[in-house]
Amino acid sequence: MNKWMKLLLLLVLPALTFTSCDDDDDDGDALPDTAQVMVVHASPDAPGVDLLIDNTKVNTAALAYPNNTGYLQVQEGNRNIKVNAAGTSTSVINANLDIDSDKDYTIFAADRLSNITAVVLEDNLSSPASGKAHVRFVHLSPDAPAVDVAVTNGPVLFSNAAFKSASAFTPVDAGTYNLEVRLAGTNTVVLPLPNVALTSGKIYTVFAKGFVAPPSGNNNSLGAEIIVNK
Repeated sequence: MNKWMKLLLLLVLPALTFTSCDDDDDDGDALPDTAQVMVVHASPDAPGVDLLIDNTKVNTAALAYPNNTGYLQVQEGNRNIKVNAAGTSTSVINANLDIDSDKDYTIFAADRLSNITAVVLEDNLSSPASGKAHVRFVHLSPDAPAVDVAVTNGPVLFSNAAFKSASAFTPVDAGTYNLEVRLAGTNTVVLPLPNVALTSGKIYTVFAKGFVAPPSGNNNSLGAEIIVNK
């Protein structure tokens, strides 16, 4: 898994929408010799997609931006993962991944459609300590610069987050926060994030989405999505 983790490390947020992955199970609930794998549609100009595992389609309806599949049970071993334009045999992502049993993964379909690629993260779903939540940040806005995320009028929490980078899950005190996204290394606020509520015992992934300057006909402007991993 280290080869995947090298792809990632840090953060970004923007205007918030909350999405549950519809799976609050512990790792111990996974079937023997299986892993949990979630796929997230994070390409802001890509159409709806189908997910195929070893050439078997596993979604019943097209997965649309910026939604996710929730965690799916996948047999361990070397698995072929395809992301196809919905209803077609045209693969926009075709990757062979080594899946370890009793682990959890998130696969983001990221970047513009012309450069779409898979960003793969191993998910640590260990329960937070009492009074804590765990939060991971992933920068998936194709035309956004590197940013810092800070407490409003306060310290920087995550610095110089670049496109396709991600943080590890980080423990934070449960509560409601006023945050802001700044251009990296400056005090210039590009997006205020008021009233971000983090619940004790929960695990979250926050990913930047959309375009700073959407192309003609595209309304997917800069924002952020929150997935409740657990």
